Amino acid sequence: MSSQLRISVGQYSDKGRKETNQDFHGVCIPKEPQLSSKGIAIALADGISSSDVSQIASEAAVRSFLEDYFCTSDAWSVRKSAQRVLIATNSWLHSQTQQSQYRYDKDRGYVCTFSGMVIKSTTAHIFHVGDTRIYRLHDDALEQLTNDHRFWVSQDKSYLGRALGVNPQLEIDYRALPVEEGDIFLFATDGVYEYASPRFIINAIREHEDDLDTAAKAIVDAAYQQGSPDNLTAQVVKIENLPKQNPDELYQQLTELPFPPILEARMVFDGYKIVREVHASSRSHVYLAVDNETGTPVIIKTPSIDLRGDPAYLERFLMEEWIARRINSAYVLKPCAQTRKRNYLYIVTEFIDGQTLTQWMIDNPRPDLETVRGIVEQIAKGLRAFHRLEMLHQDLRPDNIMIDRTGTVKIIDFGSTKVAGLMEITTAIERSHLLGTAQYTAPEYFLGESGTTYSDMFSLGVIAYQMLSGKLPYGAEVSKARTRAAQKKLAYHSVLDDDREIPASIDDVLRKAVHPNPYQRYGELSEFIYDLRHPNQAFLNKTRPPLIERNPVVFWKSVSFILAITVVALLFKLTNRGI
Repeated sequence: MSSQLRISVGQYSDKGRKETNQDFHGVCIPKEPQLSSKGIAIALADGISSSDVSQIASEAAVRSFLEDYFCTSDAWSVRKSAQRVLIATNSWLHSQTQQSQYRYDKDRGYVCTFSGMVIKSTTAHIFHVGDTRIYRLHDDALEQLTNDHRFWVSQDKSYLGRALGVNPQLEIDYRALPVEEGDIFLFATDGVYEYASPRFIINAIREHEDDLDTAAKAIVDAAYQQGSPDNLTAQVVKIENLPKQNPDELYQQLTELPFPPILEARMVFDGYKIVREVHASSRSHVYLAVDNETGTPVIIKTPSIDLRGDPAYLERFLMEEWIARRINSAYVLKPCAQTRKRNYLYIVTEFIDGQTLTQWMIDNPRPDLETVRGIVEQIAKGLRAFHRLEMLHQDLRPDNIMIDRTGTVKIIDFGSTKVAGLMEITTAIERSHLLGTAQYTAPEYFLGESGTTYSDMFSLGVIAYQMLSGKLPYGAEVSKARTRAAQKKLAYHSVLDDDREIPASIDDVLRKAVHPNPYQRYGELSEFIYDLRHPNQAFLNKTRPPLIERNPVVFWKSVSFILAITVVALLFKLTNRGI
């Protein structure tokens, strides 16, 4: 049996002579099977002095790296997984700055430097942005493994060339190197390495090799004693044990997880007993199964073997699991923890004992307004969990919403979700085959534009409208309107019905939520939800809108008709005068 990867870690951080410690650091040593499949992660971030919020950036960068990395697919390489996480974190930090008072002064925003390492099997993978450093203690000398992204204008003045959160795009230094048992690595901020001498650092580590926390503190204390004016953080990592691999294990690491076979009832598959098939399409197969270890019912989703040669499809499939693991919301489908080695490519999620919103609407064709409000509010809470992480669902529709037996609503299926900073694989129209229907897709997608939170707002508004009326606000015309001129002609059909007691203010709320122009919709989901429950005074006070707003097509047809009658009358008058 192969031995496990094992390390020793010592860490110490101090605010030093500053009022606030803007450094943040951490280590994540998972249990099996993730110890073998994902490795061990170490991270260090350093906020910049000019910013009062960079400690928030440092903490967010380290936490997301140590948590989100282990949410990525086992089928992704270490490099791809870590870079995806860092790019997403960079986009989130940059977005926070853009939404804050510091949007025009990036040096005061949510910015930090970052150095991270993933040790998997017998390889160390290094990811670096900024001027924190990683050293290796080698041959009784400190070997610097990272390059400083700092440019010196003069002997006393310099600036960071790269950091997390500065720009919407991120360039990450990556390096992979083999490790051996006994290797020692040092992570340090500039407040440490600029003041503690290499000889002192080496001696401190050698002297306290059995107590690395003491070694890290000694290094920090020495830098402080030498006059360091900055925050001080040091991490010391020693490789204690490496896994012994046989040729089969090496081959497994170099190949992708194979596609699973077609599963059938009563079959035992990777520790799960298949109960029945829930859904099948040309793109995936969904099964109800029972975890043999816990007896818990779960859902297993497998990719279609017919698409094994489609890299774009596989990319989307693998992204689904990462997205699900990043989101922690009672209103979003939850993935199951991976407690044993995975031998095939598939996704395991919680089993929701309930029905889709599509089926619910069939069973409840005339729901009361309060029930609709409750469902829409829960969907909005799930969407906000996406939006807080700079993600767009992009495929919100009744088939992708489940209601369990307790009445709890959950958003499912993340195959079209867009993660900020990661380029979309396809445009909205090119991925239209992923959507069950284009009737819930925001109009801007059909112009080839990128989606925004306003786009998810439109989809939610359409769903609310359909629950109340059984119809769609623009019929089937949205997908046909592929120019701005055509979209301006879209006519909203009032949700008000003589047979239903629906307040007029609700119609105004829905009209705004599904406006063809995204910037005419609600700015926040919370505003939409609030107005659904509290009649907006602006709607109550307004008079009936003019015909040009209610139905511009009818307005211009009427104007044209009046002009035509006028022309005919003038011609008739001129003819009678003999002109």
